[in-house]
Amino acid sequence: MFYLRSLTKYANVRKVTTTGRTSPARDVDAVADRLHSAAIHLLRRLRVEDEALGISAPRLSALSVLVFAGPKRIGELAHLEQVEPPTMTRLVDGLERDGYVTRASDPDDARAVRVDATARGREALIEGRRRRVEAFSALLAALPPRELAQLARGVTALEHALAAGR
Repeated sequence: MFYLRSLTKYANVRKVTTTGRTSPARDVDAVADRLHSAAIHLLRRLRVEDEALGISAPRLSALSVLVFAGPKRIGELAHLEQVEPPTMTRLVDGLERDGYVTRASDPDDARAVRVDATARGREALIEGRRRRVEAFSALLAALPPRELAQLARGVTALEHALAAGR
């Protein structure tokens, strides 16, 4: 069994193990299931740090795109965030009202508007990331060195899998 089963009310829904004789596909499914559950629990735990900023998760996500990928049109931003343009317009309205983004004419199309993060927006995003990393670091600091090294190797493997799947 694995540790995360104790963290969820769904512990008895599906028994997942990677011991015994299983097919490689079953092992992949089991690892994916465990990683999915761990990611959800981690995000829930770290969400507290985002709430302290006073910016909703959808707004932080859109702001993150603008900070790390640069200015975007509303339609581009909506596509990247997997929401409809009217939804993104409302998110950007709130971000602009709070001083986290600005809108300006698109130099390539005078009819279009580009949204960009302000210095305040970049600072808020960096502060949120600092708070999440600090909280996560405290959690990881409790691990024995061997487990931390295993986790670091797992993160590298996950980064490679994500890069390959683009």
